[in-house]
Amino acid sequence: MPPPTKETVEAVLASYVDPYLGSDLVSAKAVRGITVDGGKVSVDLELGFPSRTYAAPLAEALARALGEQTGATDPEIHIRSVITAHAVQKGVQALPNVKNVIAVASGKGGVGKSTVAVNLALALQAEGAQAGLLDADVYGPSQPRMLGAHGRPESTDGKSMEPKMSYGVQCISIGHMVDEETPMIWRGPMATGALEQMLRETRWRDVDYLVIDLPPGTGDIQLTLCQKIPVTGAVIVTTPQDIALLDARKALKMFEKVQVPVLGVVENMSTHICSNCGHEEHIFGEGGGASMARQYNIDLLGSLPLDIRIREGVDNGRPTVALEPQSKVALEFRDIARRVAGKIALRGRDYSARFPKIVIQNT
Repeated sequence: MPPPTKETVEAVLASYVDPYLGSDLVSAKAVRGITVDGGKVSVDLELGFPSRTYAAPLAEALARALGEQTGATDPEIHIRSVITAHAVQKGVQALPNVKNVIAVASGKGGVGKSTVAVNLALALQAEGAQAGLLDADVYGPSQPRMLGAHGRPESTDGKSMEPKMSYGVQCISIGHMVDEETPMIWRGPMATGALEQMLRETRWRDVDYLVIDLPPGTGDIQLTLCQKIPVTGAVIVTTPQDIALLDARKALKMFEKVQVPVLGVVENMSTHICSNCGHEEHIFGEGGGASMARQYNIDLLGSLPLDIRIREGVDNGRPTVALEPQSKVALEFRDIARRVAGKIALRGRDYSARFPKIVIQNT
């Protein structure tokens, strides 16, 4: 076999389709440098998504492929993750100190949307990103309990709020400001105003991904929120049953109307595994999320089981990803997080911060 060249090394990288980018590394512009010195090869890669537990397996797979296909001797693969801000809807003001916003939505309640949102934020954090979580469900705030983050937020200047911290994730919710049993009897404009206040008056600190747990449904409130929140992409949560899928499709159409890209769908409660005998059963139907993904040409980001440990974790402020980081369910959440972040990495970047603000004054 002839010695490796830059061209043969690049050809191997161009043939490797990354599962989280859905593209080869060359087309995704992940290759930052290739050095060839005789039989020695060094490759520098830059991924646009957090990859704390993925970088090592990726480097191993690429080193093996380069050795087999080019004859390179112990090729060195250097991988780093650089998370940048990406484009949002036109005419919507970006949030200071927040690079990307992920809306987690569902067409109806009871499908586990909030559980997915909190574990998604924790999974992004576990993969090396700085994550935040905004509980936008002002009528039924659940994130303070799920994250075990209680108490009122502090304010150092009387004008802004410091986010609560739990498991390294920055979070804010209307549930931090009212008693857990106090009902929010508000009309739509009041709810929208409260959300905007939480969103823009919270002192977020260098957040790579802000996960927003939207209220269920597709009414006026949800539509108004989507039009005013700078959203990089949305994740739809559903269960396999037909009635949930019907409402999930409505949520997808809502995001299309406000020009927010849908990153994919998460099928929750896809199977139930008996804790006594281990029998697995599709009690809510089978293949609904995959069918919806094919119909609307979006990705099925992952399927999650109906597991009592997931429910017990969020009820007690100890979500699965934080409590059992190496469990099968936690690893599935981390895989979903990488798929979501990988989809965002391929979107156009937001360069607005690079341009100076022009102010016209009378002199």
